[in-house]
Formats: sequence, C-alpha cells, structure tokens
Amino acid sequence: MKVFTPSGYEWKGTRLARFIERHGYGSLDQLQEDAERDAPVFWDRVVAEVGLEWSTPYTQTLDMSDGIMWPRWFVGGRLDLVDNIVGKHARRHPDKVAVRWEGDAGEERRITYAELAREVDGMAAGLRALGAGEGSRIAIYLPMVPEAAVILLAAAKIGAISVPMFSGYSADSVVQRVQDAAATVLVCANGYFRRGKPVRMLADALAAADACESVQHVVVVDRLGNGPYAGSEHGGHYDLCDYATLAATPADPSAAESFGASDPLMLVYTSGTTGKPKGVVHTHGGFPLKAAQDMVMAFDLREDDTLMWVTDMGWLMGPWMVFGALLLGATIVLCEGTPDYPDAGRLWRIVQRHGVTHLGLSPTLVRLLMGSRDAVPQIGSLDTVRVFGSTGEAWNETPWLWLFETVGQSRRPIVNYSGGTEIGGGILACFPGLPQTACGFNGPIPGMAADVVDAEGKPVRGSVGELVLRQPWPGMTHGFWNDPERYEDTYWSALPGLWVHGDWASIDSDGYWFVHGRSDDTIKVAGKRLGPTEFESALVSHPLVAEAVAVGVPDPIKGEAVVCFVTLHDKRSGLEGWSVWETELSDHVARLLGKPLRPARIHALTQIPKTRNGKILRRVVRNAYIGRPMGDLSSMENPRSIDEVIGLRAARV
Repeated sequence: MKVFTPSGYEWKGTRLARFIERHGYGSLDQLQEDAERDAPVFWDRVVAEVGLEWSTPYTQTLDMSDGIMWPRWFVGGRLDLVDNIVGKHARRHPDKVAVRWEGDAGEERRITYAELAREVDGMAAGLRALGAGEGSRIAIYLPMVPEAAVILLAAAKIGAISVPMFSGYSADSVVQRVQDAAATVLVCANGYFRRGKPVRMLADALAAADACESVQHVVVVDRLGNGPYAGSEHGGHYDLCDYATLAATPADPSAAESFGASDPLMLVYTSGTTGKPKGVVHTHGGFPLKAAQDMVMAFDLREDDTLMWVTDMGWLMGPWMVFGALLLGATIVLCEGTPDYPDAGRLWRIVQRHGVTHLGLSPTLVRLLMGSRDAVPQIGSLDTVRVFGSTGEAWNETPWLWLFETVGQSRRPIVNYSGGTEIGGGILACFPGLPQTACGFNGPIPGMAADVVDAEGKPVRGSVGELVLRQPWPGMTHGFWNDPERYEDTYWSALPGLWVHGDWASIDSDGYWFVHGRSDDTIKVAGKRLGPTEFESALVSHPLVAEAVAVGVPDPIKGEAVVCFVTLHDKRSGLEGWSVWETELSDHVARLLGKPLRPARIHALTQIPKTRNGKILRRVVRNAYIGRPMGDLSSMENPRSIDEVIGLRAARV
C-alpha cells in the first residue's frame, strides 16, 4: 500500500497537534483513548477550543440516565447560538467578510459579519411578526443564495426549527417533508440560474404549500429579478410575503434569547431503506459544536480561513458550513449553478477570486472534471488552497490520485470525511499533516468511539465488518421527529449497545480505515443519500406499474446510479415498445422526485424477486444485475425470478 505525505503541510503546526500538546495527551492515539475513557473532560475542552459561550453555564456535561440511545448533553446550559455565530464576531471584527456568494453568471456579493448580524436580526423580527417563535418549524426551499444562511440563523435566533430541503426537489417531495414537520412558514425562491438558464421554483413551492394545511406564510426570495410573485397563483389558506420586505423589519434590541443545549435547532430529512423520509433532529448545543470541532480537528480550519463546499443547503454540508465555520469566525463561500459551467475551469476561478483555503468537493465532481481539457487549474490559481475535503461517497483510486497529484501538486491533503446526517458531521477523517493513503482515512475523529465489528459485535481487523460507535457524542441526532421507535430500531436494534451506522468498513494492518459502501439498501447518487422506497412509490403511482424495486448500481461518474425494476398491470401492452414506456416512467419519476433523481434505467420484469413472506430482495436484485454473489436464495419465493435480472445483466454487458 502506497502512503502519501502532502509536502505543503506540517503536522506540529495544526490545531489538532496543538490541542494534543496543550492538554498533555502525548499523541493522537492517546487523545483517542482518553476521549473515550473520559468523554466529559474531552468535550469540555472541545467547547473551549471552538469558543462556544454560554448564557447560563451547564452543570453536567453528559447525563446518560436515559441510556446510551438518549444522552443529554450540557445539562442546564443555555446559549444564544446566533450571538456565538454572528454577534460576537460582528462586535470584534465588524468589517470582516462572513459570506461570499457567486451567481451562475459570475455576480458577486460580500456580506460582512456586521451586515449579516443586521440582516439576521431583521429577518428574526420579521418571522416573529408572522407568528413564528420557539418550536415553530420553518421550511427552507432555497438554492445556494445568502438568504438561505440568513434564514437558518434567523430561525435559530427565535428558537424556531429549520427544515432545509434540497432545491432540486419536486412539489411532492417538498410536501412530504413540510407535512411531516407541520411547518407554518415556507421560505422559497422564485427560481435560480443554472447553466445560464433560469430554473423556476415558485410553482412547485406554491403547489406544495397548497397541499399543506399547516403552512400559514410563504416567504419568497426574488432571485430571478422579475418580482417575487410574478405570475403566481395560490390557495387561500396562506399569505405570500416578500423576503426583502420581511428582512427590513425593525429589530427589537431587547429580543435576544437563549435556548437550552438540547432544544431542537433543525430537522434534516434523510431517506432510509424503508418508509417515509425521516426527520433527523439536531440541537442548539450539539450540531454547531460537532461541526466546528470537525472543522478544527479534521480540516485545521482557522479564523482567517475561507471554506467552500460544493453542496446544497438541503444536504447536511450546507448547514454544516453555516453553523460550524461561522462559529469559528471564518468565511464561507456559497456558489450558485454548477462548477463546470461555462467550462470546467469555473471552479478554480471561483477559488482564486474568493481566496478559498478549504475546498470541499465530491468524488463524483472530480470524476466529471477529469474528463475535461479545462479541468487542470492554471498555475497560481490554487495558491490559497491548503486543504481539499471530500464526503458523501467512497473514492476510486484514479480520481483520488488525479486530485492529489495533478490538481493538488502532491502538496495538499485530501481530508476524506465520512459520517452522515444523523451523525451531525463525521465519524472518520484524515488529519492534515499526517501521511495518508489513497481513498482511506487516518481514523476516527477524536470523540467518536468507532470500531469495525462482525455480526456478533466482536472487533475485526483486516477484514470487512460493520462500522459501529460505542459511545454517544454531542452532534448525534436527538431521535427522529415524532418517531423515537424508528430511531431506536434503525441504529440500536441490530447490536444492542452499539450504534450500527450501516456502512461496511475495514481497518488494515497499518491502521488505515476504509469504507466499502452501505450495508443496508440506501442509495447514494452523487453523494446524496436516498431511500429506494421514494423511487418505488413514485413508480407505483403510475397506472402502468404494479410493483417496483429500486437499487443503486456502480456508476463511473455519479458513484451510484439508480436502476429500477417494475412489474406491470397489463404486461402485454406495456412491454410493446418498452423504450417509449421506459421514457414515460423516467419522466414520471423526475416529475415527482425532481429532475436530478431521474433513474438511469427502468426494466420490466414478470416477477420481482421476493421472500416467501413478501419482502423484496433488493440486495439480491442489485447483485444479480451487477454480477456479484447473491448469497443464500433459500428464502426466495420463486428462485427463477432472479433469472430475468441476470438476463438483463447479460444484455447490459
């Protein structure tokens, strides 16, 4: 195994190395051991390291009286989170840039900490005027514009709970999440620009609001510049509000509030393998602390740094940037559009213009860039970059080497970062300044008591097992919204006392960790985690389809692509001219879930492989289609049903 040592980074100068030295841990391994043995002391030190200040100091760091599944962190503590994130920096460095933004056509905005504080205060006052307050849910259906960050912070300031959603969702996908959260306010844009063309969002947003009786107000950001409500029609049970007008509401200086460390901050919906999307609950004390800790220890982010992650505010890394980097007093860059338009050099030009020091991008994006003549940055364009970050999916060695050697000149570490929405950040990471191996991890982030175990929960080394966690951490989800049983069943039922994350992982003889993909049926398309039931439900809603199964298959660009298999109500008429029907069904899924989630292929079967008790064998279908071992088929209702899938594989090859 080849090990790479980035030439431009020195371990002893990193924040993590200084943290180890300052607290007398002696080594990273010793830090890991001590953090597991005495978690309260470690997390107290993390609170001080990231500068989290308390209105009312907590009296107990960790209370496990309700069991490992339901820890209470920072008991009795109350904090003004927005003052920590914006206010104190605005007082100390009012002219420092907090948010940089670049539009699809190259437009730029710079918002200082002082300006951000004023806009957040105004929007908080505006939301209060709409009747929102502590515990209210505010759904956020916005592209990567500064207003998305403002709404997240304004909601936190009044104790409301943000519900950020992917800007590419269709109306039906928005409805699911808004209804489950019972959001009273929906903040949307009339559209955004992508590849030089407007993408209109308002019709979908209003259609979703029409279907959700809980929605009382729809706040519209005029991104397209043609008036926030141009040409819009809507139902009568909610009001339309202009974002700019609402943000200009006079702030009440006496309205500052603090909230408990365990009070809900945000619901981030993520899909599992079964059932509806689940609302992951993050808290005022836990999520920002975990995000900032990971940035300090895994990314070596400092106050004078600038972080840009190519993401969406509806995926975890969007709020992760806002709450984590701004808590540390750094600058974040939000970017509209795609990083390869008008050419593959756009990403590097953005990096150069905005002085990005930490650039996060997915393996999918790297694979896309590799195929373009413009992909290699010009000399000097990456001079500010110190660290690359990557999350959302597993690497392949070729694109990893291209980013490290060709783009990064073998000088910059690639922080491979793996965790999840329910984690509030990362479990595993690389640490700048330490040697790293292609596609691997140096190990768990301090405070994450990770292990790799077999089916009985016993540690394994040198072979693949389940990635688990043995202790709680502040950033972990505080259950699923209104569904505690599902939370317990999802993570704690397989191996009692262990959080089973759902990833296959291994630890090699040199101590490097590797993640080998999902151990459940969750699909990851371009790093975005999706449940198969969302695709299956969309397909079954079409009158042609009787049953459906969706699986993720390897894709050289996206990492995984979605392939669906259906049975038909009228097999004879449906199978005639199948290519036309396949297009119709793909369009149908795209209309329901959003264009980015269009399946790569849809195949018709006479019977979907199931067990005798009716359970769909997704993993068997997937493995048959891609040519992997299918395992024990003894429970299958009709073993011959898999032959059709194998035949499709042969035709595919």
